[in-house]
Amino acid sequence: MFLGKFFTTIKEQMNKQKFFGYIELTKPSIMRLVLVATALGFYFGDGGVHHPWILFYTLLGAGLTCAGAAALNHYIERDVDALMNRTKNRPLPSGLIAPDQALIFGVSLILSGVIVLCIWVNLLTSFLSLLTAFLYVLVYTPMKKMSWLNTTIGAIPGAIPPLGGWAAARGELGVEAWVLFLILFTWQHPHFYSIAWIFREDYKKAGFKMLPVVYPDSWFTFAQIITFTFALIGFSIVPSMIGMSGQIYFWVIVLVYIPLIPPVYQMGLLFFGTLLGQFNFVWGQAKKRGRFLMRPFRKSTIL
Repeated sequence: MFLGKFFTTIKEQMNKQKFFGYIELTKPSIMRLVLVATALGFYFGDGGVHHPWILFYTLLGAGLTCAGAAALNHYIERDVDALMNRTKNRPLPSGLIAPDQALIFGVSLILSGVIVLCIWVNLLTSFLSLLTAFLYVLVYTPMKKMSWLNTTIGAIPGAIPPLGGWAAARGELGVEAWVLFLILFTWQHPHFYSIAWIFREDYKKAGFKMLPVVYPDSWFTFAQIITFTFALIGFSIVPSMIGMSGQIYFWVIVLVYIPLIPPVYQMGLLFFGTLLGQFNFVWGQAKKRGRFLMRPFRKSTIL
């Protein structure tokens, strides 16, 4: 009797762990960002929330597709996840969930999400959701081992959700939707470059060609962060300039970004000053070496 109860408890505990393992496969933190961005795109496209059921099905379909793409990302990267300290305890490297189960789980979620969007929303939103999953799983994920530009490539599917929300509300894509895309696209660069810098040793161990791994000196990563931060400030003001938002949004953006401008500007001057100094040094060395190499030719010409 005691042993039966004991094994029943163990089984329930294992099922509970497996359930939360499947939840972890969906990357809930990323899904939250995707759903918020999709909802914002829908809000701007609909001029509010005049069609709540369409919004519901949009978020349901986008959430399912996003969860499936995340699960397939876990499946593809299960071997390298086992090499990194921050990912070795994920459901697949730890053995909690079998790879084939994760594969079926991911594909089923993506297909379910695309079908929901196709039936209850519209074909354009369904296509954008499928495109997001395709770019994330089959382009960005393998590119992490090929080029440091993977962050820029990965920022494309990461910025599509507001396009999907807008398309769900309007059935088409307008200029305003692309402004939302650009804001989210530029924001991802300083965000993920900072993460890549913090975990650069882990990424190096796994063989990922992240920017701080390919260029260990911090200056190039620093340059990318500064460049995209200034771009983000510029794109964030555009909604007020084209009538997407009102004065409240504009002044909130100003109050948020004004404190950032002086330190970013000073860091930019420091960076470009250092870069100019390095360039002058290299140019000076090149000129000296050039004069040295040309010396025999000068003598032969004189003779």
